[in-house]
Amino acid sequence: MEAPLEQAVAMRPAEKGPVQEPAAKPAEEGGLAAGRTIASRPPQGGEQPPPDLAGQSVYVIDANSLIFQVFHAIPEMTSPRGEPVNAVFGFTRDVLHILETRKPGYLFCAFDMAGKTFRHDLYDQYKVNRSEMPDELVPQFPAIFRLLEALQIPVLGLESYEADDILATVARLTEEGQGECYLVSGDKDCRQLISEQIKIYNVRKDQVYDAAALAADWGVRPDQVVDFQALVGDPVDHVPGVPLIGPKLARELLEKYDTLESVLDHAHEVAGAKRRQNLLECREQALLSRQLVRLDTQVPVAIDWQAGRVGAVDPAAALELFAEFGFHRFAQQLRVRQGEASTRPAETNYRRAASSEDLRQLVAALTAAKRFGLHALTSPDPPADAELIGLSFAWTPGEAWFVPLGKPAAVSGADPAASLAALREVLEDASIAKVGHDLKGIVRALAGAGVALGGLAFDTMMASYLLDAGERVHTLDELAERYLGQSTVKPAELLGTGKSQKRLNELPAAALTPYACQAADLPLRLAAILADKLREADLETLFNTLELPLIEVLAELESRGIRVDVDRLAELSRQYGERLETLEREIHTLAGHPFNIASVKQLQQVLFEEQKLPVLARTKTGPSTDVSVLEDLARLNPQHELPAKIIAYRQYAKLKNTYVDALPALVNPRTGRVHATFQQAVAATGRLSSSDPNLQNIPIRTESGREIRSAFLPGNDDWLLLGADYSQIELRVLAHFSRDETLCRAFACDEDIHARVASQVFGVPIEGVTSDMRRTAKAVNFGVIYGQSPFGLAKTLLIDQDQAAQFIKAYFDRYRGVEEFLTKILVECRAKGYVSTVLGRRRAIRGIRAVGGRQRNLPERTAINTVIQGSAADLIKQAMIGIHRRMRREKPAARMLLQIHDELVFEVPPDEIEVMARLVTEEMAGVQELAVPLKVDVKTGRNWAQTEPWV
Repeated sequence: MEAPLEQAVAMRPAEKGPVQEPAAKPAEEGGLAAGRTIASRPPQGGEQPPPDLAGQSVYVIDANSLIFQVFHAIPEMTSPRGEPVNAVFGFTRDVLHILETRKPGYLFCAFDMAGKTFRHDLYDQYKVNRSEMPDELVPQFPAIFRLLEALQIPVLGLESYEADDILATVARLTEEGQGECYLVSGDKDCRQLISEQIKIYNVRKDQVYDAAALAADWGVRPDQVVDFQALVGDPVDHVPGVPLIGPKLARELLEKYDTLESVLDHAHEVAGAKRRQNLLECREQALLSRQLVRLDTQVPVAIDWQAGRVGAVDPAAALELFAEFGFHRFAQQLRVRQGEASTRPAETNYRRAASSEDLRQLVAALTAAKRFGLHALTSPDPPADAELIGLSFAWTPGEAWFVPLGKPAAVSGADPAASLAALREVLEDASIAKVGHDLKGIVRALAGAGVALGGLAFDTMMASYLLDAGERVHTLDELAERYLGQSTVKPAELLGTGKSQKRLNELPAAALTPYACQAADLPLRLAAILADKLREADLETLFNTLELPLIEVLAELESRGIRVDVDRLAELSRQYGERLETLEREIHTLAGHPFNIASVKQLQQVLFEEQKLPVLARTKTGPSTDVSVLEDLARLNPQHELPAKIIAYRQYAKLKNTYVDALPALVNPRTGRVHATFQQAVAATGRLSSSDPNLQNIPIRTESGREIRSAFLPGNDDWLLLGADYSQIELRVLAHFSRDETLCRAFACDEDIHARVASQVFGVPIEGVTSDMRRTAKAVNFGVIYGQSPFGLAKTLLIDQDQAAQFIKAYFDRYRGVEEFLTKILVECRAKGYVSTVLGRRRAIRGIRAVGGRQRNLPERTAINTVIQGSAADLIKQAMIGIHRRMRREKPAARMLLQIHDELVFEVPPDEIEVMARLVTEEMAGVQELAVPLKVDVKTGRNWAQTEPWV
């Protein structure tokens, strides 16, 4: 029986110190699965010799290095069940890329073992600075082991040795077997192994690194790498090297003296008194450093070469894992590779309406059916400009009609307008139920053609979203595969790819018919399945009373858009350009020379080598320069202006590129407005998101954000914008759910909740609360709910951790109902596997710990966030529907324009301000009976930035 990898110890993430590859590298809890997974010493009798590898390529992956790299490179990503999977995703992507493009003969994965290695016996400070494993990475290792088992890729590992040593051993054996070995690693130690038959493969860049690349990079031969590293040292692994001997000098010394011993023997000849002294005094340190960086090519690890031969995967296991992780693209790739892509139905009756008689028969059939699947085929332009190419209809599964409406593909004997006129009555009839996938898009396409679609009955995209909010993909292709086991006609099959790719509106109607008809037929067939699942999950009411009615509201907002002042944006572009030039000059002056501020490498050199600022975090490419590090540097070194200037430069550059310069190109020349798309099925919490442009990311509280908002105007020059914002909606939702008496009483009395919390946490009368106290309370209010640690709070408030811990304790001591409620969420989620919002929206979540604490892991934060933020999203969606219906009844001239999280924006004529302020406030405040009152702040102004409170 194969020995399992040593069980990992789950550790909390490091909340201070350098961010590096973790010191603890866990194996799968309880050991690896049996089968082709290997992690043991060889059987008695010695090392298993490799087979004849002549002409074969052997790839061996430094798994820990790659996992750590992708974990930090890929933003936070969760599975449909709320578990972190960004490292799993990146690792899977890279492994599949190697299998697909490099086509190795053999493939192995080497892992570091938990615990110390033989190098620690040589030098107890080895890797002493390594940080602990981040919480979000720990549970991803078992998932990766399961994935490797399904892909039939062996795992190698042995106590007391590092993965690099395993790579070195496999490389040596491959070379002896006359094969070619490719080391998939970002670790520079592997450069010492390079030979004619051994090379490094950079999967990130899809590049092979050989002796020529090494010579161009370091200026040394592979056999000089350990000597080079012994001189230079490695601060990441805490390899000491020789002080003041950098890469340039090390290269020159080895070029002149060839080996480390020779360099040390001739140390007295080296120019520079201090360098010469260091070489003379640090001889033993340099030799020790070489021992630490030299890889062991004789690791006694069992290598089952037959298991390592790339062959068939376990497709059922792999597809099950891809579904669990939400990796649908990988699943499709695997099906294609296995030749097991799902089939299309053998019998379909897809027809094209080719005459006026066909149209007459179609209308009669749709009228009699009283329910049909519908799809609108449009050109690939922004929705406000898209051309309606045709409509497809399905009222019986497997049967559908396509009515071409674009020129020159119109129905024979009728122009597009006449064809659409023939269909208008049945499309606008609210008593005839319409089923579709993304009905909002269909509503918009028809509205652009002058048709008001009625009878919205079922949207398969929205049903899928409600059933599995954590899923990232709700396309019709995916739903057909998931629920019907059926593949679909893909756009590439019709349009081609590359330079010869066509547009949909360039194809003849006959070619479009199968593609268009399936888009009406599949939703009709899926609707029955998904409707049953909605009932089973108790989501039918939420679907019918919230998400489905919201479609019409959002379609109107998108069609209407909001007016943008392009002249104001042009002026801001000029101002921001001048500010960037000024900041650039100031940054160069502070640095002492010009450099490329956008270059991470040059910025690292300026900040940490030249300016000697402390290294607070590390990445694989060196000291981190991300915004959180720059903010910490600015706080820790207030006398040093450079980090703050760089932050300002980045902010202005981002705002200029993302909004100031980009928004004018998004203004529709016909309407003078930008028409953002509101994504209803993206955010797992139930919140809306927006795109093209993303208006929700414009900063609210910064001066630059207000400047950008000043370019958003009402449609008429003499009108005003009215903004209505829920006041502290998430804290009110928290009070409602927790029923905490102190919190509820504060809201009932309409107190400043942050001042009240400050008063109670600091133990002073509310009139004695200072602005700093209130700021602290606000940070506590929003931080501790989601599990912010004392370190995190201390960092936010610039106080020590003990003081932050006291604030957190004082908060929960005072608001015991809050802590009881948060604990209840997690206990119930662990038991049921999901959490629910105020209106019953559900999200499945796994990974809740049996014994938690006030500091939360990602699934726990996700669970709490879904309940609180998701409930707030439910309420504002409900308010939007209520306002929309009331405005339809009362018919004011005012129009709803935007929803930005907890805020609604309207354009209103001056004589309707009072009426609309009252209407909006009543609908928003009265949308749901909560344990505390819902408060709405209303502001009005000439533009979005200059709104003032309405009284």
